Amino acid sequence: MITLIATMKVKEGKMDEVKEKLKVIVPYVKKTESGCLEYIPHIVKNEDNMIIFYEKYRDKEALKIHSANFMENFKDVMPFLEPGMDLKTCFEIVE
Repeated sequence: MITLIATMKVKEGKMDEVKEKLKVIVPYVKKTESGCLEYIPHIVKNEDNMIIFYEKYRDKEALKIHSANFMENFKDVMPFLEPGMDLKTCFEIVE
């Protein structure tokens, strides 16, 4: 399995809009990408403009599918995000 930790910075004053859009995007991703096992956005205490996604994929193919769909899925959110995203690709030590 492959785990991603993705950190996104939201533009000042746009967090509420992003949260509302994620309430639509997240269930859609879980429904349409069978290899996506976990897709959970988090807000961070004392970091008003940060969202961290915890994502888990069955295999490289599932991650490839998600990556191919990302821009389309996030097209309505991208205007509310600061440029750049911190992405960590992780592999489990013990499964």
